[in-house]
Amino acid sequence: MRVEIIYKKPGQDGRAKRTLNSLKKTVSSTIEDLIIADGFLIDNVPSLDENTAELIFSDPVAQDVFINNDVGDKLPPWNYVIEVTYKAGVADPTVITCKEAMETALSKKLENNAIIKTTRAFYFKGKIEKADLKKLISKLHNPLIQQAFTLTNKEWKEGKRLPLSYQTAVPESSVEVRSISITDIAEDSKLAELSKTRLLALEKDEMRAIQRHYQLDSTKELRKSKGLTIEPTDVELEMIAQTWSEHCKHKIFAADIEYKDQDSITNISSLYSTYIKDTTKTISKERTYLRSVFHDNAGVVQFDEDTLLCFKAETHNSPSALDPYGGAITGIVGVNRDILGTGKGAKPIFNTNVLCFGDPNIEEKEIPTGLLHPKQVMEGVHHGIIDGGNQSGIPTVGGAFAFDDSYIGKPLVFAGTGGILPAKINGEESWIKHIDKGDLVVMLGGRIGKDGIHGATFSSQALDEESPTSAVQIGDPITQKKMTDFLLEARDLNLYKGITDNGAGGLSSSLGEMAESSGGVLIELDKAPLKYNGLAPWEILVSESQERMSLSVDPEQLSSFLQLAQRRDVEATVIGEFTDSGYVELKYNNSLVGLLDMDFLHNGLPTMKLKAKWIEPKRENQKLDDNHGKKWLLRLLEDPTIASKENLVRQYDHEVQGNSVIKPFTGIKADGPSDGAVIRPKATSLKGVTVTHGICQRISDGDTYHMAMNAVDEAYRAHIALGGNPDEVSALDNFCWPDPIESEKTPDGQYKLAQLVRACQGLQKVCLDYKIPLISGKDSMKNDAILDNKKVSIRPTLLISLMGTINDVRKSVSTDFQKAGDLIYILGATSSDTGGSSLEKILDCELGKVPEVHTQKALSLYTTLHKIMEDNLIHSCHDLSDGGLGVALVESCIGGKIGAQIDISKIPVVSTNMEKTRILFTETPSRFLVSIAPSDKEKFEELLKDNTHALIGEVLNTTDIVFNTNEDEKWFSASMEESEKAWKSLH
Repeated sequence: MRVEIIYKKPGQDGRAKRTLNSLKKTVSSTIEDLIIADGFLIDNVPSLDENTAELIFSDPVAQDVFINNDVGDKLPPWNYVIEVTYKAGVADPTVITCKEAMETALSKKLENNAIIKTTRAFYFKGKIEKADLKKLISKLHNPLIQQAFTLTNKEWKEGKRLPLSYQTAVPESSVEVRSISITDIAEDSKLAELSKTRLLALEKDEMRAIQRHYQLDSTKELRKSKGLTIEPTDVELEMIAQTWSEHCKHKIFAADIEYKDQDSITNISSLYSTYIKDTTKTISKERTYLRSVFHDNAGVVQFDEDTLLCFKAETHNSPSALDPYGGAITGIVGVNRDILGTGKGAKPIFNTNVLCFGDPNIEEKEIPTGLLHPKQVMEGVHHGIIDGGNQSGIPTVGGAFAFDDSYIGKPLVFAGTGGILPAKINGEESWIKHIDKGDLVVMLGGRIGKDGIHGATFSSQALDEESPTSAVQIGDPITQKKMTDFLLEARDLNLYKGITDNGAGGLSSSLGEMAESSGGVLIELDKAPLKYNGLAPWEILVSESQERMSLSVDPEQLSSFLQLAQRRDVEATVIGEFTDSGYVELKYNNSLVGLLDMDFLHNGLPTMKLKAKWIEPKRENQKLDDNHGKKWLLRLLEDPTIASKENLVRQYDHEVQGNSVIKPFTGIKADGPSDGAVIRPKATSLKGVTVTHGICQRISDGDTYHMAMNAVDEAYRAHIALGGNPDEVSALDNFCWPDPIESEKTPDGQYKLAQLVRACQGLQKVCLDYKIPLISGKDSMKNDAILDNKKVSIRPTLLISLMGTINDVRKSVSTDFQKAGDLIYILGATSSDTGGSSLEKILDCELGKVPEVHTQKALSLYTTLHKIMEDNLIHSCHDLSDGGLGVALVESCIGGKIGAQIDISKIPVVSTNMEKTRILFTETPSRFLVSIAPSDKEKFEELLKDNTHALIGEVLNTTDIVFNTNEDEKWFSASMEESEKAWKSLH
C-alpha cells in the first residue's frame, strides 16, 4: 500500500514555501511552484485498510490522503516529481513511530516481516533545464544516505508511477570471526595499509604496540589456553582501535610536547593534565561547590542543599559534514544521554547549540567537489536540532551561529545539555555509581544496526573521498524520551547500580569503561538485540546506533528492572556480566572470539612525542576612514554572524518544561538578542541558572593565547550581564583544531600545535584569575577536509560554555532599552586593538593586534556591576562583543523599539588618536553597555568610582539611533527601520 499525504491548502505547508524560496535562489528562478507529499509504503500488514491508514497517517482537518499512486492526478499542474527516501539500513525514526501507531490502531503487534518505508515527494511546476534538474535533485537529497527517483509529468501520463516499494534489505556481513595477521608484519607500510583498510585510524607506533603485545610469550600462552589464535581477531582489533582513537583517548592532549618559542624551550607532559585538570584542582580549594569533574560523562556541581546540576557539551563535526541532519540530531540526543549517564542518572533540563558554518552566501563554484554547500549544511543541521530537541521535551535555551570560510570543509556542531539530579538518592551521594563483580550487563533502548560503525575512528581523521558511509547515524528522540522517563523512574526505585551512555564506539566503549570499575567484563555479543540480521560480531561491538545505554544491574533486581522496562515499552536485554578477571571477554554463540587484557586496552597506548614551534604572526594595521561609519554599521548588522537568527531560533522550543526566564530573544516584541539564558530549575526556588557562551575564532589569526582568554571573558561577562553571581560559575572547554601533527599533508603542524599549546596556556591564565573551574570538556582534532587535492582547515576554535547561578531570577537583566530619558553608560576602557574583529572581516584587511584581556581590572568591574544589579539600579545591560559598541547599541534599541543618542568623544579610550570608527566597532573585551534611571545617576557613579566608566548618551523618545562627536556635533544616524532591515537580513 502507498499512502500519500498533502496539505489541503498550499499555504499551510511552511516546508514547501521555505524550500521553494531557497531553490529559486540556488537552482533556478524558473521554478514556479512546489507541493510536498509525505509518503508511507506499507507491505505485509494485511489488516490495514484505507480508512485505518487515513486515520493513522493524516490530520483530516488540514490534510488529504491519497492511496496507491493517484496523487499526481489530483494536484494542480506540475512538471517534475522527485521522490526521496532513505537507503536500506539507514535509521528512519518516523518508521518507529508509524509502527507504534499502527499497532495501537490495529490493536495487535505487527509481524516481523512487516515493511514500512517513508518517502517525501516534491512536485514541481516550472520549466527546468536538464542541468538545473540535476542540481535540483542534489539539493533535495544526500546521496550518502538517501536515494532519489524522478518522473516527468509526461511519463506520468504515459502510465509510469512512483515505486510501490524500495530496497529495504541490508547486505549481510559474514558472522565469521577472522584472525588478522599482524605479528609477522615487518614493513611499516603494510601496517599502515592494514590500519587504513580497516579504518582503524592508528599510527605506526600504535600498530607496533599492538603487534608487540601479541608477540609476547605470555599473550600467546594465554590465548592458546583459551582456544584463540595467536593473531588478534577482528573483534579485538576493532575494540582496540576505537579505544585508542583520538576521539576517545585524546592522544594529542595527552602527548609529550616539546614547545619552542622565541625565548625558550618547554617540555609539556599532557596539555590536559597541565593546563586543564591542574587548573580546576587549584581552583577547587575555593570553589567548594564542585562535586564530580572529569571522570564521568558530565561535570557535576552543587546547586543548593538538595540539588546538583551537571553540564556537558560535545562536538559532532565529522558526521555533520557527511549528513548534516543525522550529525546534528545524534549530537543532541547523544549529549542528552551523557547527562542521563552521569552519576546515578540526571534529568536533562536544557539544551544548547553553537554552530559554525562556511559563508552561506558563497558561490557554488567555490565549494570543493564532494562538499555540501554551507547553506545546505546549515539547513540540515538546523532541522536536526529542531527534531532532536523539540521531540525530546528538552528546551533549547541558548547558543550561537558563527560563519567563517574556514568551516567550509568541516562544520563545527557543538551540542550541549544541562541536567538536574537530587543531591542524594536512596541515602547516597547521587554522583556516585557502582559497577561490581557479579553485576549483570544490560543494554537498554534502541537496537544495533550498521549505522554508526567506525564513527569514533572516522571522527579522528580528516574528511576525504574515502570517508565511510557507515559512520552516519540518525537519532530517534522519541524512543530516547521513553528511555529517559523509564531510567529516572528506575533510578529512584534503585533498580540499577551504574550507568553510562553508548556513544562513540558503542558497547565497546561503554562496557570497556565500566569494566575499569569492576576489573573485567564478559560480553555475549549474540545476545545484543539487532535491527536486522547479518551483523558481524565486531560490528555489533563497535556500532554507534543511537538511543542506547549500558547499565550494571544487581541480579536480585533484574526481574523488577525488566518488568518495569516492559511496562514502559523500553527494550532491555542482559548481554553479559561484570567480572574481576582483568580481561574483556568477548563471546559469540558461546565461543570465545576475543580476550583483551584490561591494562593493555586502557594503558597500552604509546604516548605521542610531538614538537611545537611558535612564531608570532606579523600583522598590518590599516588606517580607517571615518567617512563610512553608517555604511559599515549596516554592513556589520548584515554580517551572517551578527545578523538576527530569529527565523531559525524560533523553530526551537525554549519553553517546554516551563523554566525559562531570560529567553533567546527579548524586548517589547521579543525580537532583540539576549546575552544568554536564565532558567529556573526548581519551581520551589527563585534561584536560577545562567547559560552563556564564548567563541572568538577569528582572534586565532593573531594569537590563540588571547583567543582563549577572550572566549572565557566573553562567556563570563555575558553571565555577569544577565545578573549572574560572579562567584558561582563552572565552564566547559571544547577545542576544535585543524590537524596539529606535522606530516606531508600538514607541513605547518608544529605551528598549529604551538597554537594549541598557547590556547591552553591562555585558558589556564584566565580561569585561574577569574577562579572559573573547568568541569568537563572535549577536544576534536583534525578538522580538515582533503578533497580534489585541496585541503580546507578550520580556524583554531575554542568554545567556552558557562553555567552559573543567579541568586534571584527576578533580578535578571535583559539587553533592551526600557525607557526614554534613561542614561546610557559604557563600562570598561576601549582599546585600539581591532585584530580579529568583525570589522576586520567585512573590510577584508588587517587591523592590528588582537585584543587582550586584563583580568584584574575586569574582575573588579564584574564584581562591582553585580552588586549594582543586586540593588536593582540597572534597567538594561548588554555585553560588548561582535561588532563592538555600535552593534550593541543598535541591538538594545531594536529590543526596546526606541532610539538612542551617544557621544563617541566621551568613550574612555586606552590609546590616543583612535579613529572614531575604531572606537565604535573595536571588540575590546570586558565592556558593557548599560542604561539606568536619571535619578540613580549619583549613586550609580559613586559605586563605580574605582572602575572605568562614562556617561555617553541617553535613550530617546524617537526611533533614531544617533552617533555624535564632541557634544552635539552629529557624525551619523540610522533609523530603526533601516537598522532592523539590515539586522534581520539573514534568511
